[in-house]
Amino acid sequence: MLDSIKNIFSIPDLRRRVLFTLFILAVYRIGAQIPNPGISAAALAEFWEAQKGTIFGFIDLFSGRNMSRMTIFALGIMPYISSSIILQLLQVVWPYLERLSKEGELGRKKITQYTRYGTLIICIIQSSAIAMLLESLRSPGGAVIVPNPGIGFKLLTVLTLTTGTVFIMWLGEQISERGIGNGISLIIFAGIVVDFPRAMQSVVSQIRTGDMGPLKLIFIIAVMIAVCAVIVFVERGQRRIPVSYAKRVVGRKIYGGQSTHLPLRVNTGGVIPIIFAASVITIPSTMAQMIKVPVIQNIAQQFGMGMPLYVLLYITAIIFFTYFYVSIIFNPSDVADNLRKYGGFIPGIRPGKNTSDYIDGVLSRLTLVGALYLAAVATMPEFMMTGIRVQNLPLIGSFLDQNLPQWFTQGAGIDFYFGGTSILIVVGVAMDTLQQVEAQLVMRHYDGFMRRGRIRGRRG
Repeated sequence: MLDSIKNIFSIPDLRRRVLFTLFILAVYRIGAQIPNPGISAAALAEFWEAQKGTIFGFIDLFSGRNMSRMTIFALGIMPYISSSIILQLLQVVWPYLERLSKEGELGRKKITQYTRYGTLIICIIQSSAIAMLLESLRSPGGAVIVPNPGIGFKLLTVLTLTTGTVFIMWLGEQISERGIGNGISLIIFAGIVVDFPRAMQSVVSQIRTGDMGPLKLIFIIAVMIAVCAVIVFVERGQRRIPVSYAKRVVGRKIYGGQSTHLPLRVNTGGVIPIIFAASVITIPSTMAQMIKVPVIQNIAQQFGMGMPLYVLLYITAIIFFTYFYVSIIFNPSDVADNLRKYGGFIPGIRPGKNTSDYIDGVLSRLTLVGALYLAAVATMPEFMMTGIRVQNLPLIGSFLDQNLPQWFTQGAGIDFYFGGTSILIVVGVAMDTLQQVEAQLVMRHYDGFMRRGRIRGRRG
């Protein structure tokens, strides 16, 4: 490991890329400390304390905790992610974008440009809504969040937040072009891991006060290591479908006649299905914060963390959105047509529709495994913290509460400072970045981090 790190800094181009990436991330963290003008920090902190478990709390995660502090990067990179997802969905229903996606580099550049325009529009809409919402909100203690509301505050907030997100988008593109790794992913990564020192400080304080014993600490560490190991194992997992190419004689040369494989990842959808599911499942809690109606309050209570209805619908939504998103980004018919076009075939399977159906069947089974894996990763930390409150179930709630073990109904009393989504993003981005560093080292004939085999990222 130390030799590989020395090799990184002994290669001028790779050293320059790594240092440039670290510099851009440092710029991002400096900007994350600059507050948006015109807001009471104390009242805002009190308000956000009550937003845990709502869609605002989930958006705050992807903004690097900038939303809760309302910095100039409060919108984070979520508008860009939302715009990218919308463009991916439109490629299915809009023939023009579908043609662009098949035009190679030029088409991708145009789609990227449309994504930027979409990001700008989403930023203006979201920042305008945030400005009006901040003016109307008060902290639970009754304090005003915006002391001087008006058109000036609205325009300044729209300008500041929109510029901040566009600047983050530019930083991410600079990392992707001149640094190491995917810039957008690394910015999200930096926003999540920045809370790690604070979490460690909280653990140390709990140990000193006696709230956390040695056995509990060892158990937490063991669970975190096990979760990370499972994520690495599944993210690297793929089903390789053998593909053979027929021989073709062109003049005096023979082309084809080789065998390769078509890799299908276990988790083809990545973290996007969890984002979709969490956004949908937190809507009732968010509405309950804004609409003080008893019926809505009662419904929202059933969507609280640990409630059986919440757990059931959350898992169902993750499975549904996994299949939905995979069906958008992977088309077995296009893969079968491309194989036939270049003379490729799956041994024992007729080209055309039979090949498409075979690939679709394999992908459906893999997607089910990936969906269950995402559901387990997303719900495991919440289950360890709160358990499943079966006592709220009608008819059989009290019976189950009395007969099921306490750790199942009330949780293990363990505080996970990083949810399953955060761990999935952190581990996945780390794997992708290491893969790129490994490729740079091997390309220059240096030993990588793994001398007996290479690190494979999620797309390796």
